[in-house]
Amino acid sequence: MTVDRRPVVVAAARSPIAASGGRLSGCTADRLAAPVLSEVAGWSAHGGEGTPGAVVLGNCMGPGGNVARVSALAAGFPVDAAALTIDQQCSSGLAAVVVGAALVQTQGGVVIAGGVESASTAPLRMWRADGGVETQPYERAPFTPSGWPDPDMGVAADVLAEQRGISRARQDEYAARSHERAVQSQQAGLFEAEIVEVDGVRRDDRPREGFGVERLARFPAAFREDGSVTAANSCGINDGCAAIAIVDHEQRDRTGIPGLRILSAAMAGVDPQLPGLGIVPAAQQALQRAGLEWHDIDVIEFNEAFAAQILACCDELGIDDSRVCPQGGALALGHPWAASGAVLMTRLFSQLVIQQAGSVGLAAIAGGGGLGDAVGLERCP
Repeated sequence: MTVDRRPVVVAAARSPIAASGGRLSGCTADRLAAPVLSEVAGWSAHGGEGTPGAVVLGNCMGPGGNVARVSALAAGFPVDAAALTIDQQCSSGLAAVVVGAALVQTQGGVVIAGGVESASTAPLRMWRADGGVETQPYERAPFTPSGWPDPDMGVAADVLAEQRGISRARQDEYAARSHERAVQSQQAGLFEAEIVEVDGVRRDDRPREGFGVERLARFPAAFREDGSVTAANSCGINDGCAAIAIVDHEQRDRTGIPGLRILSAAMAGVDPQLPGLGIVPAAQQALQRAGLEWHDIDVIEFNEAFAAQILACCDELGIDDSRVCPQGGALALGHPWAASGAVLMTRLFSQLVIQQAGSVGLAAIAGGGGLGDAVGLERCP
């Protein structure tokens, strides 16, 4: 008898998203991750079967040493649970989901996948020079080799806005809408079911009431003189974690637990000069592999690193930008780097499974170096 190994998401949770140096600044990556991992592993309390056989976590700025393994042990998982840490920069969390789904398809069992980032506790970095005697501090590793373009993400977003004719006013309007949606969702309690208390914190820091277009217009250019990308129409620097539990279809059917079937996944590359466009080919490939069109998608969750970037992606994909992040996105909630792809999955689980706001969703995110990841999902009947 053939076992149905199609992967299904049966639980999703996240930490509050806090500003770097803010309320979660005392939590290292494993301390951020442990309560979230424990929460999604608790799906068995609702009729599920089995403890996690593997944990796959994205992390790009932590201390190394296999953050997934340290976090899994901190969460109290058994020592025989495998663990893998993935660094695909901002797309790490969604890449971890893709890998976790593949593990379920090949070996079954329960796999927990997600991402964690503590910008507050990220270690300082130094290059060695002259035989390791002299050191030079640096903020980030290169995303490309010597001779290739390797812009900072903010500069790249500003260049993209200029090339695609995306005005400052349009960016501010999009960012203001993201904040308005997130504030309304927060006030309506739409985030409560997905947030796990961490270190006494249970509420997102960033959504700002009254953060309208007029207020956003006061902010100066942040990355280039006379540029259009500002601190207000860009995401914040944040701490956070998000994770999902994945099982195979047969196990999900035995329990009857509500879930999201993973229909398709895609990883793609684009010109490193314009890394924010990584969403475009990844989303297109995920749609094609699922046999879907944009009109089939009920909820679209793109990581809002910059308003300019999302608007450029929507223009290229031919979709109305008002369809993206209907309850507010990273511009309002924050962008905890390697966790953000998993935050998108958690948001889809909340909207499609808990709130019943449709049945088909797509998550997509871009990463430094010109990369993109996307996952298509459908609520199980």
